[in-house]
Amino acid sequence: MGVHPFDDEHTSSVAPAKLYKALTQDSDTIIPKVIKAIQSIEIVEGNGGPGTVKKLTVVDGGKTSHLMHKVDALDEANFLYGYSLLGGAGLDMLDLEKVSFETKLLSGPDGGSIGKVSVKYHTKGDAPLRDDVRVETVSRGIGLFKAIEGYVSANPDY
Repeated sequence: MGVHPFDDEHTSSVAPAKLYKALTQDSDTIIPKVIKAIQSIEIVEGNGGPGTVKKLTVVDGGKTSHLMHKVDALDEANFLYGYSLLGGAGLDMLDLEKVSFETKLLSGPDGGSIGKVSVKYHTKGDAPLRDDVRVETVSRGIGLFKAIEGYVSANPDY
């Protein structure tokens, strides 16, 4: 298995504690509201903490598929969240065994946040990581981050 790391950083106008809560504790209800392709998120194993496995039901182009998501780490004190995409919804076609994400939120300018994201692509065998796969998954990750940020910003009572 090949491991291909990638790091990225994003700023947000939302405070770290509020954004962390939305990205972790409330994400199962927020994500289907802000990402139309994701119809539902359900826990299939665990209690929400590390080791929990979730099934995301995705409808894209009229086709329903599923994506398995495993919570790897939750550290509320340090605003750290780690998870892996383990299978389903095309990972096999992309020669990926899994994709692991670790997000840490730091205090940013004007009360906002800086999100530092580390992604590790685990390819099957010695398969190289295709550039289009990296670009697409990074784009989707940024889209998810921005969609949740937008939801929190649009709902001041959140």
